[in-house]
Order: sequence, then C-alpha cells, then structure tokens
Amino acid sequence: MRTSLLYVTHGLLSASLGAVILCSLPSLGQTPNLPIAPPSHPVFPAGADTPLGAQIGALLADPSVSRAHWGIAVTTLDGTPIYGLDEGKFFRPASNAKLYTTAAAMALLGPEATVTTKVFGDLDANGTVKGDLELVGAADANLASDDLPYVAPALRPKGPQPQPVGLDDLRALADQLAAKGVKRVAGRIVGDDTLFPHEPFADSWDVGDLVWEYGAPVSALTIADNEMKLTVTPGTVSGSKDHERYTPVTVTLEQNGVPYYTVNSQVDGTAAGTGSHVNVERLPGSRELRVYGTIAVDAKPDVEHVSIDDPALYAAMALRQMLVERGITVDGEAAVQHQVVQDGRGFMSAVNEPLTECEADAIAGNRCAPTCPVHVRPNMLASKESAPLAEDVTLTLKVSQNLHAEMLLHRLGIFWSAPCKAIGTGSTVDGARMVRGFLVRAGLDPADFVFYDGSGLSSHDLVTPRATAQLLSYATKQPWFAQWKAALPVGGEDGTLSSRFPDAPLKDHLFAKTGTLGESRGLSGYVDTASGKQVIFSIFVDDHSPSGPADRVVMDKIVAAIAGNE
Repeated sequence: MRTSLLYVTHGLLSASLGAVILCSLPSLGQTPNLPIAPPSHPVFPAGADTPLGAQIGALLADPSVSRAHWGIAVTTLDGTPIYGLDEGKFFRPASNAKLYTTAAAMALLGPEATVTTKVFGDLDANGTVKGDLELVGAADANLASDDLPYVAPALRPKGPQPQPVGLDDLRALADQLAAKGVKRVAGRIVGDDTLFPHEPFADSWDVGDLVWEYGAPVSALTIADNEMKLTVTPGTVSGSKDHERYTPVTVTLEQNGVPYYTVNSQVDGTAAGTGSHVNVERLPGSRELRVYGTIAVDAKPDVEHVSIDDPALYAAMALRQMLVERGITVDGEAAVQHQVVQDGRGFMSAVNEPLTECEADAIAGNRCAPTCPVHVRPNMLASKESAPLAEDVTLTLKVSQNLHAEMLLHRLGIFWSAPCKAIGTGSTVDGARMVRGFLVRAGLDPADFVFYDGSGLSSHDLVTPRATAQLLSYATKQPWFAQWKAALPVGGEDGTLSSRFPDAPLKDHLFAKTGTLGESRGLSGYVDTASGKQVIFSIFVDDHSPSGPADRVVMDKIVAAIAGNE
C-alpha cells in the first residue's frame, strides 16, 4: 500500500515558441476554415430484442454491477450500429483518451516523424566552449529510455539479460562532445525545455498522482521517462521472541549517480505478517523525498517509481557529471531554462474557439514544401534523433504510457505557416485544439468529447461510446491504420491485456485499449467474432463499486458475448 502527498501549481497555458524545429511538421497555408454541418447520429439497436442485447442485459442485471453507469457501442467496421446502451452519454475515458491522441498524431504528424535533441555551444580552436553549453529538448519522449522497441512478453529473451546503462543517450551526447574536441566549458550546462511552455501538469490532474511515474511532469527535455526507481528493502530480525532485534530498513533511490533528490527515510521494520505500508511525500518544487511508514521483516521489497520534479534540470546535472567523468572541465553549475507564461483565457473556451485558417490547413494535411527555408541555429556540437513516431505510439498504447501521450499532445500543438514561421506554441491548449479539429474533420460530433489532456489522467475528460466507436471506424480507412491497430494491446498476449482474455476464442483475437481511473473503466477496440467478421466495440463504466473487480469481469463477459453473437 502506498499514499502520496504533493501540492502543485499548474495550468500554465500558451506561450510564444522559444526553440527551433525542423520543417517536417505540418505547414499551414490558406485553406478556408469552412463550416462543418452538424453530425447526424445513426440509431443504435438497444434493449433485449436481440440475442446480444438479451445477453448483455442479463450480465448488467448482476447486483454487483447493476448500480454502475454503463455505456456500450458496437458497430461494424464501416460504422453501422449493431448494439447500443447509453452510447450517446458521457463517460470518463481514462486511458481510452490515448486512442484519440495517438490517432491525431499518426494522422497529422505522420508515423515516420522524428525529432532531434541537440547540444549547442560556442567552441573555440582551443577546445573551450565560451559561455554556456545548452542541451535543447525537442520532445523526444524516449530520450535515455530503454523501452523501445516494444517487445511482447512471449518474444522477450529468457533468463538473465544484460542491464542497460542508465542515461545511455546522454552518455552518447557526452561522447560526441569529447570527440568534437571539447576540453572545457567556461559557463554552465543548461537544460533547455523552452520548446513547450512550462506546464508540467495538465489541467485538473489529481495532486495525489504527481509524485508517481504515471503523473510524471511533461517537459520538452524528457529524460528516462522522467522517473526514478525507489526500493524499500526490509531489514532482518534476530534474537528471541521477547528480545527481537531488527536491522534497519534500506531505502534506495536509483538516480544514476546524479544527486538530484535527497531521501529522508523514516520507514520502520515491523514483525512478520504485518505487511508493507510505505508512503512517499514531496512538496512542490522540493528535491527532498520523504519516505515513511512500515514494512514487515518477511515482506518483499517495496518497489515504487517516483517522478522527477524538473527533468530538464536533472538532464543538465547528468550531462555535466558525464562531461567531468570524461576529463572535461566545467566551470559553471547545471541550470535550467523554462518558458514560463500564462494565458488569461479559460482552458475550454480557448480549445473551443474556431480554428484559424492555418490550423484548418494543417489538419487538412498540407505540409511544408521541400524548398521551405528552415532557420538553422549555429554552433551545434552534438545531436540525438528520436525513434519514429509509430514506435512511440506502440509503446504508448501497449503499456498505457501517460507521459508519452502528453508529449504527443504537445507535439501536435506546434505547427507552421509559410515560410516556416511557427505559430503554434506547443501548449496543452494548442494540442487539444489540434486533436479537436482532427476529430471534427473525421466526422465526430464535437459535442461528444471533451479533453483536458492527452493521456486521460484528467477526471474532467469526457467521451461517448459512439464517438469512440466512430473514431475506431474512421481509423480503418486511413493509411496509418495497420500500424495503429498493431499498437493496441492484444488479448492474452501483450501490453495491458497480457493477463486478460487468456483463452480461446478471444486470445490473440482482441485488439483494444484499456482504461482505469478511480471508479471508471473503459475498453475499446476490435474483436474477431464467431462468424469470422471483425467488429468495433466501446465499453465504459463509471461509478462502479471499488470493492472488487466485478465490473472488469462483467466487461470481459460483454466482449465475449459480442464476439459470440456476431
């Protein structure tokens, strides 16, 4: 069991772009922002008049789930309704929101899109960088992470494997600098994440989430998923029952040798059978973790993953240390550069403003011409190109990676007008506007979805089952569909569905995104049916009982009923 305490100030929105990006992002021309006709919704068959409806009705009559709020949409691949239950009502999507964000990214940025992290400095003939050395983030969510490419559990090598070297991409950058002839940095090592406004937490995230890895702060200079592994290992006990002696509990934080956090450990050992009750606290902006509670002498080590409060600063500290290890003198300390601005507009009012012509043109798919001039910043000394976007989308959907979904949202918030003049800020608002514009262009009713973030961690996000089914149908007709569908967890096989649907006929025949947030749950995707067809389904439940897994069990039975009746 764990609890957390973290108070934060967030909600910073919109800013002027403070970094240079290659012109591979969508360009903006003069396409008019034409009005879109209000969507009309087909009628979904409901009730117990069909075998599928009767079976679902019986499942939802179970007292353990009947008081929850359920919504279901089932359609053919072309979107023809098969069954519906409150398919037009709002539900919290949880991580089903990642379906929307990743689809927009695949469509607007492209599966092969990459970004490049760069190091800049004014290097003289004697090997001295005059002034600061700047590590400039480019929104690579996988920088210094060993998660790519995603490999299904069944395909992973068996037995002990060599452990990756921590922060390997930073080490490669340090090696490039040494090879370039850098011998001294006369200034500081600056971590620059000004590509985005400094809004590390999306609006309306729960403060209790922010100390953990699933609530890790968003930064254009993300490093090792912006998280650290913390392990609480119980001590041992000796002596007689009346005179027991405990060795101290050990608390270890893996920081790759970079002294970013200090750990204030107040965890006590307790008698066998009392379990583990470890808590973690961090105050806003603090670099002290307070770890407290109890852990039994016979308990397994308690392994947690805590977020890095300021990833850009941590990256600068790590790079400075690596340079020193290579014999390079660094006169200054590590520092950070953020773009801190505020937008006086309300979040949703800004998201719902009509698209500009430039935004509409970008969503229409127009891109920079090959001759488009690109401003090149001088004095680049080292660089690291990211993996293609499709690889990151696979990881994001398979393991439901919140930070990576938020990074994609910010990347969507940057776009261009001829001749390559950046007008998007990379803010959460601009990203949400682009997602909304993409969904409306795809034919979804703008009244059917509300997004405050890209991952679904916000409890303010809302979607309807019919909108999710419509998005899944739209995707089947797109050139990026095969890659996107392959990125979904597979029942009984990988990702967040590796332990669900482990048996035939659904094992390896279900491709869907999970979602869990408090007492809300979702599952949406594609399933192969008994007739050999494939159908689309979207199932949400809100306000289910927190006392057990009954809602998940019934949800899985509904999927089995859909597959067996079509």
